[in-house]
Amino acid sequence: MMRNDSRTHNEKLVHAYNAMMLRVSKSLADVTDAAGPKISQAINAAADKAVELEELTREEALKIGDYIRRDLQDAGEYLAGPDNEELGAWLRFDIELIEREILDMFLSTADQTKLDMLNFEEQLIESTQYRTGEITGPGTLACESCGEVIHFHKTGHIPPCPKCNATHYSRI
Repeated sequence: MMRNDSRTHNEKLVHAYNAMMLRVSKSLADVTDAAGPKISQAINAAADKAVELEELTREEALKIGDYIRRDLQDAGEYLAGPDNEELGAWLRFDIELIEREILDMFLSTADQTKLDMLNFEEQLIESTQYRTGEITGPGTLACESCGEVIHFHKTGHIPPCPKCNATHYSRI
């Protein structure tokens, strides 16, 4: 693929992440009880819709669904943890910098009360490791090789580390 084609493809995936997160958020808006499996069902339904609307291939939709699961699991574990801080602390930057629409989607899906209700009945994904080439929601990632920090104020494509060119990150 040429560089422009690659950039266009990455922008398509970023847009798809946001669209699927919005669909997941809408699906979970009316959840009231025993909803652990509902998260996976909502993500799967959002992926199916993306394929049906020909926004993504099946493979791309499954990959974006995995990215959403990873990000929600990471946010949920932080919010349900012993420190129980605000989402802004998890993101490691001022929430006001995030695009309002993306923030609303993310907050409604990762809302503390909803996460408490869901009780993480279902393990969303085994690993929360982030890799170059993947898409991530808002937050801060640190290079596992050199510690370089990258801030995502909106959904974005994870680049190689700008300092050491490594490809593995963790959320801080």
